Amino acid sequence: MTTTTGSSSTFTRDDLEPALAAHRGELTGYCYRMLGSAFDAEDAVQDTLVRAWKGIAGFEGRSGLRSWLYRIATNVCLTMIENRGKRARPMDLSAAAWEPVEASLAARRPEDTWLEPMVDERVLPEAGDPAEIAVARESIRLAFVAALQHLPPRQRAVLVLRDVLRWKADEVAALLDTTTASVNSALQRARATLAERPDVERTEPLDARHEALLDEYVRAFEAYDIDAFVKLLAADVTQNMPPFELWLAGAEDIAAWMLGPGHQCRGSQLVPVTMNGSPAYVHYKPIGEHGELVPFAIQALELADGKIARITSFLDTRLFGLFGFPVEPPARA
Repeated sequence: MTTTTGSSSTFTRDDLEPALAAHRGELTGYCYRMLGSAFDAEDAVQDTLVRAWKGIAGFEGRSGLRSWLYRIATNVCLTMIENRGKRARPMDLSAAAWEPVEASLAARRPEDTWLEPMVDERVLPEAGDPAEIAVARESIRLAFVAALQHLPPRQRAVLVLRDVLRWKADEVAALLDTTTASVNSALQRARATLAERPDVERTEPLDARHEALLDEYVRAFEAYDIDAFVKLLAADVTQNMPPFELWLAGAEDIAAWMLGPGHQCRGSQLVPVTMNGSPAYVHYKPIGEHGELVPFAIQALELADGKIARITSFLDTRLFGLFGFPVEPPARA
């Protein structure tokens, strides 16, 4: 048995693995906020834990295992951002909405262009202080994670560590090998940038009114009752469907899309999940002569003022495997 001794802690190879695994969830949340990608976050955390395992002999224990892991994870994320760039939403690529016609499907980009969703259970604590859990949930909302991608990487790290994880300025300075003054300056600039993005505003907690709205959404979509569907949408609603560059604005254009190029979604089934701190649905679409339901998309909804404000349909079916969603929808009573 190998034993590694630091100034304040001792690890054996037998107890190191569970010690590292205990931090996987929070590290995944941190890397997801930094990278905007569920796949990249998983890769970053795996790389972090492998590096920690290989480098544990050099761990001195002065800063604690958690701080040491965050230092490694930050360096991994900064390198990944440098090599792969930032993630985007279709609305970030064009100022004007697209026409709800089939020709709009001609423009698409590789999957690694786009912001990706994240299931809550992988990144949010199961128990703890309710206020801290609320902050954690807000900080994985799609709008917030998308806004983070507009920050320079080190500012992004500072803001997440200070405002989300509640680290002290001197702790962040030690992690980033910089000064407290530099951390405070970066935090001020990052907050100013986010303040310029109106979609970063906090959302209302789900209540009975929202639950009723979501029930109506599922009924209208599965029945393909477009008249009922559009009544649930906000006046400034948008819809986007990565990996396609197109995005739609307004209930009229979304209805035209659903009755036009999107008509093959008639007969779909939605299964509720919770992603990015908000309601979402695993979308199974019928294909073939017998209408067999197959994985098609993950629909993430953003609500505002009792209406559906944004619909994002992530068409990357690899996400089904990553999150462990079944290839067939569960049977209904």
